[in-house]
Amino acid sequence: MTITRIDTGTRMSKIVKHNGTAYLCGQVGDGATVAEQTRDCLSRVEALLDNAGSSKEQILQAIIWVADMADFAEMNEVWDAWVPAGAAPARACGEAKLARPDLKVEIIVTAACAG
Repeated sequence: MTITRIDTGTRMSKIVKHNGTAYLCGQVGDGATVAEQTRDCLSRVEALLDNAGSSKEQILQAIIWVADMADFAEMNEVWDAWVPAGAAPARACGEAKLARPDLKVEIIVTAACAG
């Protein structure tokens, strides 16, 4: 069994690959608004997917945490524009207290990948 860990630190790896699947650590973004943070977060997701040999078209599942469900529609507007037509993954979204008070959204992605 081969498990590949990319950008591994003491606490976590940014990417773990196993059996054609890439598991990304949770991503947060910079910005003052939910839309800005979501756009930045998704940009980081894309970079990690590229590093894993995958792409947003290959996302299998996304778990999204928002600090306040009042921001759900604003986050969805950015998400909907980003997800490729016909390639929407299985997805869950819930409200959670995030690691820092300034964070408004965190996205966790699992995707198919090469090797």
